[in-house]
Amino acid sequence: MSRIGNKPVAIPDKVKVQVADRAITVEGPLGKLQWEHRPEVTVAVDESAKQVVVTRQDDERASRAFHGLTRALVQNMVTGVTQGYERRLELHGVGYISAISGNTLQLRVGLANELQVPIPPGLEVTCPDQQHILVKGIDKQLVGMFAAEVRARRKPEPYKGKGIRYLGEQIIRKQGKAMIK
Repeated sequence: MSRIGNKPVAIPDKVKVQVADRAITVEGPLGKLQWEHRPEVTVAVDESAKQVVVTRQDDERASRAFHGLTRALVQNMVTGVTQGYERRLELHGVGYISAISGNTLQLRVGLANELQVPIPPGLEVTCPDQQHILVKGIDKQLVGMFAAEVRARRKPEPYKGKGIRYLGEQIIRKQGKAMIK
């Protein structure tokens, strides 16, 4: 049995969850998210207990996999519309700076030209200072994907640690060439 899939998702106050056909709509104080679940599982809203229950129809391998996944995605949607998600990035390197210009994130990270990263709709991207980037949104997947795309533009290198990294990320450093006499 799926331990995660069997746990019901609690619906906090100010959040409305609706299931029509296979489309799940979660609406809260920060916004509205919609997602269509797989046919192997069934999602039901228990209004009296204020919770969402995910059940599977059989014990096939795919059904068991989608059972826990669906429950986790519904939980992420509820958390997103109540608290939101954020990822913080930091730039390490001499002359590495970031800035926001309209709907574009501009990065100067030691390359010959400035990198322009378009900000997708539904995200709020800010630069508190030139070495930090803050990505906020209600969709956990969108926030994580955009942060990963920005990080992939200039990954931290293992010798000096220069590049774009998540806040608090530990980079495994290599020693480099040793002088041998």
